[in-house]
Amino acid sequence: MAVSTREKNIVIAQSGNRCAFPECNQVLVVEDNGSRSAIVGAVAHIKGENNGAARYNENMSDDERNSSDNLIFLCQNHHKIIDDQPAIYTVEKLLEMKEVHKKSVIENTRKFLPDVTFAELEVVTKYLLSNAPTDDNIEIICPREKIKKNQLSAEVENEIISGMSRMKLVKDYINQSIDSEFGERLKQGFVDEYNRLTNDDLKGDKLFDSLLGFASSGNTDFKIKAAGLVILVYFFEQCDIFEK
Repeated sequence: MAVSTREKNIVIAQSGNRCAFPECNQVLVVEDNGSRSAIVGAVAHIKGENNGAARYNENMSDDERNSSDNLIFLCQNHHKIIDDQPAIYTVEKLLEMKEVHKKSVIENTRKFLPDVTFAELEVVTKYLLSNAPTDDNIEIICPREKIKKNQLSAEVENEIISGMSRMKLVKDYINQSIDSEFGERLKQGFVDEYNRLTNDDLKGDKLFDSLLGFASSGNTDFKIKAAGLVILVYFFEQCDIFEK
């Protein structure tokens, strides 16, 4: 049973498209004009995929083995190192490595929030508006209730709070557009992606991480990722995405 595209995308988004090995941080997504064109890294198993593989656990199901919770995004060199040296790179060490790297991606994204301008928003919105709109509706609810209802972690709540500091910029950007339907089309892009992900049974932090990857168009530039976070939080606060 192979790792699904959904689970691969989650772990890649959480890793910021970079190698999670300490002090490597190699960009593992080759981009073409800001669009993802190729993944050159490896989505590696923490607990081995097959019997005989490094850190294999016979008590796991195939679904558990191929879940994003059991995956880490690495460059090819570090993928080989962790599998050739399982006594050094234990399950506990790899889980810690993954968590430290994920927190680093979040902190670097937050760091660039004050620098987000219309230029970064334009890069992100051009990507998002390439998605065709539909007529789906999402019920309205205020952010605090949504955070609790959707079982989002304190870590994600902090990301949302950080993104709120620049939400007015998104509102101004939408209002200054000469296209009167610009805001609606942008919103619908998020609604469409939200529906696609929830139909694939994504929930909680994994859903938020996947939407953030969508919002930043898979870009490795932390300023673009910060712009994506601001736009995602804007529509979260506006009650256009996530369940009631």
